[in-house]
Amino acid sequence: MLMAHPAILRNLVERYEELQVARTGQDTLETRRRLEDVTYTLCVSTGTRTIEDALRVAEEQLAEALDPAEADVRLTA
Repeated sequence: MLMAHPAILRNLVERYEELQVARTGQDTLETRRRLEDVTYTLCVSTGTRTIEDALRVAEEQLAEALDPAEADVRLTA
């Protein structure tokens, strides 16, 4: 299975979280559109169909990327 690079995955999760916060403060059409876009991209990147599953898989993949004993992908400084 193809996996998103950890840096890209981390960026997507951060954007999702930022947009969730922004949406609670100011629910605009633009914010909702961006949130839908990043939700879709997270789902595609993790091979899932719901944002809950996408976030869970992203968390697992990022944790594995940081633990060299469990993953082939390693982050570099």
